[in-house]
Amino acid sequence: MRTLLSALALTTLLVTPALAASGKLVLYTSQPNEDAQQTVDAFTAKYPEVEVEWIRDGTTKVMAKLAAEFEAGAPQPDVLLIADMVTMEGLKAEGRLMAHEDADVSAYDPAIMDEDKTYFSTKLITTGIVYNTNAEMVPTSYQDLLKDEAAGKIAMPSPLTSGAATIHMATLTSNPDLGWAYYEGLADQGANPQGGNGGTYRAIAGGEKLYGFVVDFLPIREKANGAPVEFVFPEEGVSAVTEPVAILSTAQNPDAAKAFVDFLLSPEGQQLAADQGYLAAHPDIAPPEGFPARDEIKLMEFDPAAALENDAANKEQFIDIFGG
Repeated sequence: MRTLLSALALTTLLVTPALAASGKLVLYTSQPNEDAQQTVDAFTAKYPEVEVEWIRDGTTKVMAKLAAEFEAGAPQPDVLLIADMVTMEGLKAEGRLMAHEDADVSAYDPAIMDEDKTYFSTKLITTGIVYNTNAEMVPTSYQDLLKDEAAGKIAMPSPLTSGAATIHMATLTSNPDLGWAYYEGLADQGANPQGGNGGTYRAIAGGEKLYGFVVDFLPIREKANGAPVEFVFPEEGVSAVTEPVAILSTAQNPDAAKAFVDFLLSPEGQQLAADQGYLAAHPDIAPPEGFPARDEIKLMEFDPAAALENDAANKEQFIDIFGG
């Protein structure tokens, strides 16, 4: 009898909430549709008792929809998978996120994880320098874009439109060696930030401009398809959006939500990110083809709480420099 009771106790310990996950899970995400479908399919293959209902849009639109649901007192999602930590910091400050104390983040860089375990980074989508291979100068540093060779030839996304550009601006302007003087220098070079990363990439790949800032996977993927572009991880480092995942404090199915978070953080989930062409947040997952080794990629320091606090002021200063 004692042996039987011990076995039953062990079985109970093994059936964790994640393993017992079932029912409907509502996901709001800013992942591209194909990536989102692959993520959901991989998760439900591991947790077949969970039915995932997902809605996809850009982070700004996802958050606008969620804000309306908060206002109505009826938030729908159990879990969010969106672009950046600054948005998650805002939700955390409002008490909208549920801590997942048992999430295993021991292998990860603490700088990209919330110390209170309310949100968890799943990727590193870095922003660095892209250039057209017809350009005479090959940049290796942000400062190279302030040289005469780059004058009038720079494209860049606007932080008024792009979340990644917002993070990039906050990261570079908080760097003591760059600061707002760097953005003033870009304005002097004739840079006219507008739109998102896609437009910036197309301007440089098409030769309309020769240099700019863009998220890594666009030029790295398209170079493999023959596009005349190169991506540079500058010597100062790169900024990154980390596609964090979080559970809402109002989640209707927290067990399934925790299972989803655990899946994304697991080696299996991180390998999926790499297979989709992204730099996984887990340091032991090999980068996709076209990326340098992980130890060659330097992340610049970034404080999401400070970026949240300074967001309005940063955008006002950006407008002062470049216009609306």
